[in-house]
Amino acid sequence: MSRNALRGIGGILFDKDGTLIRYDESWAPVNREAARLAAAGNANLETKLLVAAGMDPISGHTHADSLYAAGNAAEIAAGFIAAGSPLTVEDLTSRLDALFVQATEYAVPVTDLRSLFSRLKARGLKLGIASSDNELSIRQTARRFKIDRYVDFVAGYDSGFGIKPEPGMVLGFCAAVGLEPGSIAMVGDNKHDLAMGANAGVSASIGVLTGTGTRDTLAPLADLCLDSIASLEELLLCDEKIG
Repeated sequence: MSRNALRGIGGILFDKDGTLIRYDESWAPVNREAARLAAAGNANLETKLLVAAGMDPISGHTHADSLYAAGNAAEIAAGFIAAGSPLTVEDLTSRLDALFVQATEYAVPVTDLRSLFSRLKARGLKLGIASSDNELSIRQTARRFKIDRYVDFVAGYDSGFGIKPEPGMVLGFCAAVGLEPGSIAMVGDNKHDLAMGANAGVSASIGVLTGTGTRDTLAPLADLCLDSIASLEELLLCDEKIG
């Protein structure tokens, strides 16, 4: 797809982690705490759980499309239990959801989100956030970075729209803002974000490199890969010049 990938779109649906906020910087301490909770005091198991979820225990880097990178709290809990956690799925899911809500304090934005979202909104675009995190965590992140007033739609794995890569979150966004899938762009840092967009029939699936995904992992599904969401405005300017 050409640099005018956003030409004619009416809305943008963003993933949260790795897209609005930098993944490793934001989630490394949270992921360590998640493994500690799941290990229930067993230090050796804690390390095993980190590896099973896709995080390097030494560097803190999380691998693309791993359980940590792409899973929701329930999926991560199930993965931990399969790797040896003695807790129940229900208990661990509840604990992880609570932890992930608290994690907003660790979030490191990829850019000045308030300024970016205000400018995108001023262009008349509808804006949404769709994440594998829980809805409360997403809303708290939006409030922390003062973008909640610009966001028209929020969906987490527990919001009733299904989970990624199913198309439900995209279709929910479209229904909420009165747009067709063919007039929106999906932006994310992992395959399941872009696959969700493709499954819903969006106009453009755009990968960003501020999360766990790489150009190699995103290229098969991305119409375009950007260094970060800050480059979206460059595409919109290209659209204006072409138009």
